[in-house]
Amino acid sequence: MPHKIVVLGPESTGKSTLSKSLAEYFNCPWVPEYAREYIERLDRPYEYDDLLEIAKGQINEEEEAIVISEDLLICDTDLHVIKVWSEHKFGKVHPWIAQQITERKYDLYLLTDIDIPWENDPLREHPEPEQRNHFFEIYRSIVMDSGLPFKVISGSIGERLNDSVQFIEEKIPLFN
Repeated sequence: MPHKIVVLGPESTGKSTLSKSLAEYFNCPWVPEYAREYIERLDRPYEYDDLLEIAKGQINEEEEAIVISEDLLICDTDLHVIKVWSEHKFGKVHPWIAQQITERKYDLYLLTDIDIPWENDPLREHPEPEQRNHFFEIYRSIVMDSGLPFKVISGSIGERLNDSVQFIEEKIPLFN
């Protein structure tokens, strides 16, 4: 089983850029955020039931990547993001999603900071600084409560990559 690294954080904080860069640096697979692919195919706004389908798609993508991964797998998000959005937008979360969060295991988190400018995107919903901070604090609580090693990743794209690589190499046994 490869060591699984999760890049987590609010919208427009560079998760996908960092995930892809880490996968290139470590020459390993990465799992993109399935929600983007799913929502782009919809011809309507997403609904509560769509979140379960997105969660299942995210897990399927991750399981497929695990098969081809040898030592390391980079995950651009995990089901915590779907849980946070479900609770925020619909006031509830599907029990299957909550169960999967408790059952799935990861090795460390990289929490992307809100210190980079918001980039407009039709799939993003909360550009307000207060909302970005609100979600950042939720994700900070999640990683703190996880008991796993985590690091807040901030700064320029280059600084984020360097800090992430250093943290991964420090915390993952295959680099020690």
